[in-house]
Amino acid sequence: MGRRSLLTGAAAVAGGAALSTALPAAAEAAPRSGTAAAATVAEAGTTAVTTDYITVAPTDSRFPDLVRGINQRWVASPDYVRLVTTTAQAVRAVQEAVSANKRLTVRSGGHCYEDFVFNKDVQVVIDMSGMTQVYYDTGRNAFAVEGGASNLQVYETLYKLYGVTLPAGSCASVGVGGHISGGGYGLLSRLQGLTVDHLYGVEVVTVDKNGTAKAVVATRDSDDAALKDLWWAHTGGGGGNFGLITRYWLRTPGATGTDPSKLLPKPPSEVFVHATSFPWKDVTEASFTRLLQNWGAWHEKNSAPDSKYNSLFGLLKLNHISNGQIGLLTQMDATIPNAQALLNDYLAAVTAGVGITRQAMTNRMGEHAAMPQFAAPRKLPWYIATDYLSGGNPTLYGKYKSAYARKGFSAAQIKAMYKHLSRTDYSNGDALVQVDSYGGRINAVKPGDTAVPQRDSVLKLQYQTYWTDPADEARHLAWIRDFYRDVYGETGGVPVPNEINDGCYVNYPDKDLGDAAYNTSSTAWNSLYYKDNYTRLQKVKAAWDPKNIFRHAQSVRLP
Repeated sequence: MGRRSLLTGAAAVAGGAALSTALPAAAEAAPRSGTAAAATVAEAGTTAVTTDYITVAPTDSRFPDLVRGINQRWVASPDYVRLVTTTAQAVRAVQEAVSANKRLTVRSGGHCYEDFVFNKDVQVVIDMSGMTQVYYDTGRNAFAVEGGASNLQVYETLYKLYGVTLPAGSCASVGVGGHISGGGYGLLSRLQGLTVDHLYGVEVVTVDKNGTAKAVVATRDSDDAALKDLWWAHTGGGGGNFGLITRYWLRTPGATGTDPSKLLPKPPSEVFVHATSFPWKDVTEASFTRLLQNWGAWHEKNSAPDSKYNSLFGLLKLNHISNGQIGLLTQMDATIPNAQALLNDYLAAVTAGVGITRQAMTNRMGEHAAMPQFAAPRKLPWYIATDYLSGGNPTLYGKYKSAYARKGFSAAQIKAMYKHLSRTDYSNGDALVQVDSYGGRINAVKPGDTAVPQRDSVLKLQYQTYWTDPADEARHLAWIRDFYRDVYGETGGVPVPNEINDGCYVNYPDKDLGDAAYNTSSTAWNSLYYKDNYTRLQKVKAAWDPKNIFRHAQSVRLP
């Protein structure tokens, strides 16, 4: 949800000119003109250079747009930016950087929360904006998605041409390169699982121990154990760790036949969208506590994989008091039996005993605009709702933190949330913690089957603060750090896995997790993200990136 992507070892976004409009021979349909698609490569094979990439130097007028992402805190000054349009070009761009001993990073959608792509050390940025094809690949009987495609491009093509979708994030402009590899989730995930639960294969430009770059295809059906591990590492291992992702193939496990309309899940034809608010002027600590207790209890009760509520996804927007409102945004399948009654029962359960008259959501909340027109639930076609609910603002500075929750909050956590959200010595209407619905079909997968180990949580939290003046950074960082530290004060200032907490989300990276000033627990940042899966990820790192070419502040370390 929101800007949910770690885009460091993945694929594309800014505008690069296309050099070819030809599709691979095995492709059935192209979603958008003006993008290039490389020929499918054999496993462990390489591709020949066909056309040249685009190089943008510091003197080019496009340069300022290509050396920063959505978070304006991070701006790089590389020697140049390479925009590639084919796998062959990506191989060549990586090889040239490696041969010149230049530090490289990869940009997909530009949504990385930290400086993993844009930082002072990077000398070459490989920008995947020219690789945005989404098509049905008859050769692999799966949907191919190039790493530079955005969420909305993927949704539009899969749905309008084939009637299927991918349960990915709600922010339209997020690049799939990092989003999918980090285990992306969104409004359909309780119903259909994580993005990586549908990942069949991945094409990655890797660099071997001799410094040679090559394009490799790894699938869940790979006979070679090392290739199978490389596929697995991209089911939640995050971007920027193992290589440059040029392409994914998507097909739901168990899907049979060659009809593309049956290879991925179908979204509901219509959904309810509802947005309401609780005026902060009416909120007391007692009512706040009751609201959060209700929210936790409802999700504990209704988050089993086959729950009658697995199509309902809620976003509880606990804004700072200076916003004026606490928000509740909900999407639910409107076509299931008794959908309206189920939605009404959910709203009644969440608000029971809170004692506040709800109003329309008239204020902006995080990355969602005001939605007063949804004060009463409205039915919308699924794609229109998906397009409408997409948020994002590329002009802001921001800081983010995350947590998984296996059950509702403890009394101490609720008290800490109320304390920091009602503080009067800090004022920022764009500061909040968004508590998302989780669980459902996500929790039908075992922790080791993919690289995402958090498979029994029912809630997911994203702490956010935004600002426009860089001079205000210290004030905003202090607030969100104090807030997060106090909520998890019982476990060393971070959500160490226990009965309630279950670590952090790698697609919401937070460098503070590796800083002893903010993480006073004995649990390292890598365990918060990956838990017991980290050892296997390190094995993959050693096999496929032995020279540690693809690295950042929280990349998987060589063993």
